[in-house]
Parts: sequence; structure tokens; C-alpha cells
Amino acid sequence: MRSENELEGITLLGNQNTQYGSGYNPALLETFVNKHPDNEYVVTLDCPEFTSLCPKTGQPDFGRIVITYIPSERMVESKSLKLYLFSFRNHGDFHEDCVNIIMKDLVNLMNPRYIEVRGIFNPRGGIRILPFASYADSEHQSLRQQRLLERLKEV
Repeated sequence: MRSENELEGITLLGNQNTQYGSGYNPALLETFVNKHPDNEYVVTLDCPEFTSLCPKTGQPDFGRIVITYIPSERMVESKSLKLYLFSFRNHGDFHEDCVNIIMKDLVNLMNPRYIEVRGIFNPRGGIRILPFASYADSEHQSLRQQRLLERLKEV
């Protein structure tokens, strides 16, 4: 079991008075200590109900965001991630922008060894948009290049 000290800074999990904001808010993100930084392992977080707004029309866009990362010292707390992703529901940006913003916010938060963020958006106007953004520390650059090539081959 984690000690109180290890849970310090996690304020949203277990909070029965959760506030749902009306705009994009990276300050919602919280982390906890990775108890296994000596192991390289993969964490995948899947948000099948992501919503944002078209920056031109203001119409809602719906999609799925899949975040996969290899943690270093800190990990993202899932309830804070959920609230953060919900904060995009009134945010107007293109799909590609949302995916890159999410990736950069998580890199700034956790400084992971490797992270990728995939967007799988519902078709609009007969076109499905599938943006992919990734980051890797110096030791994982070959993984990043491999994953980018895999994504290009999927098309």
C-alpha cells in the first residue's frame, strides 16, 4: 500500500466534490511516484469519449484518445487525466492540435521515457482524421522512429 507521503499532491481522486470546468485546463493534471522506475513497462490509457469543438464552426467533434507511455519517475493520475481530457469539450482546436497539446502537456507533467498520443476521431464530412504525436528521451529515439514508421505504413 502507498504511504500518505507517496499520495501527497493527489487531490482529485476520492474527492466527492469534483468540479467540472468549462475550458481547457492543464492545471488539472496530477502525478504520483512510479514505484518501479527500474523497470521499463508500458502504460496505456484509453479515453473512448473525447470531445472538442471545431475552431471554425464551434460544432462538437467526437473521438477516442489513446495514450501509451513508458514512465520514468512520475505517472499521471487517471482521474486528473479524465478531468483534463473533459476540459477539451469546450475547447476549439483541430484534431491534430488537440493530440499535440495533450502529448506536450503530459511530457511537461511527467517527463516520460516515451509517450505517444493517438487520436481516432469520428468521421466528419466523410473524412476520418487519425493524428499521432510522440516524444522520446535520448534512449528511446529508435522506438519513436519505429512507431512513426509503423503509423505511416498503416495508411
